Amino acid sequence: MKSILLIGLGRFGRHIAMHLNQLGHQVMAIDCKEEHVDSILPYVTNAQIGNSTNEDFLRSLGISNYDVCIVAIGNDFQSSLETTSLLKELGAKMVVARAARDVQAKFLLRNGADEVVYPEKQLAKWAAIRYSSDHILDYIELDETHAIFEVNVPNAWIGKSIGEIDIRKMYNINILAVKQNGKLTMSITPATIFAKGQTLLVLGENKSLQKCFH
Repeated sequence: MKSILLIGLGRFGRHIAMHLNQLGHQVMAIDCKEEHVDSILPYVTNAQIGNSTNEDFLRSLGISNYDVCIVAIGNDFQSSLETTSLLKELGAKMVVARAARDVQAKFLLRNGADEVVYPEKQLAKWAAIRYSSDHILDYIELDETHAIFEVNVPNAWIGKSIGEIDIRKMYNINILAVKQNGKLTMSITPATIFAKGQTLLVLGENKSLQKCFH
């Protein structure tokens, strides 16, 4: 369990708070709007109304006590930048800040952010990959060239084994697990036979994965 300071309770911040609550973390939530703070109370340990660009207000929160500080401010980049800088000056261990564009990310990283997230950009990329294919159901990007995809078993593979298809040699991808009826099986061997209704977790280069499962 981690102690997390979440600043900015718009749609993005609210979703973060709800997921952190499900994961069992302690969350202090901050926003300048009373209605945002009131709506998030069921999902956080504590919440306060305040201006995150006010140094005295941030200092009163004991910034160095939090494991992670997340700046989720979406519509006011100046406030996001000032908040990020102040957090680092006040001893934040780790600052994660939201950016909409590359130029924003550069400024945030130069002014105290340890990591930057692009919710719109990342969702757009996910949607482009997911809905441009009949087989790809989900994916996790590992770096610029590699990813893990969840895919439907191609019809041509049903009834055949991994060894018979020789997937690694043929497609240069690795099968990590097979999922059926919500159950994940990670004991994969060359004798594993594909069946209808299964999905696969596969690892490889993006271009190889998309070529194989497009």
